[in-house]
Amino acid sequence: MSWFILFIAGLFEVVWAVGIKYTEGWTRFWPAVITLLAMVASFYLLSLALKNIPMGTAYAVWTGIGTIGTVVYGILFFKEPADLFRIICILLIISGIAGLKILAR
Repeated sequence: MSWFILFIAGLFEVVWAVGIKYTEGWTRFWPAVITLLAMVASFYLLSLALKNIPMGTAYAVWTGIGTIGTVVYGILFFKEPADLFRIICILLIISGIAGLKILAR
C-alpha cells in the first residue's frame, strides 16, 4: 500500500510542478489554488509512504515520478523537444526507480 501511496504522491508532484507554470508567477487565482492543494497532497502522501519505505528510496522515487511526468507533459502539451537523448534519460530514470523498488527492504 505504501508504494501505491508513493505513486499517487508522485502524480500530485506532477500536478503541482506543471501547475506552477499555469499560475503565471502566482498571479492566476485558480491555478494557484490547485497548485497549492496538489503540493499539500503530494507532501502529505509522501510523509505517509515514509512510514514504510526508506527515506532515500521514497524521495528518489517521488522525485523520479515527478520528473518523468513533468517532462512527458512538457513534450505533449508544451511542444518541448522529444529527441533521442531526452527519451534515453527518461528511460534511465525509470530504470533507476525500478531498481530502487526491487532493492527496497
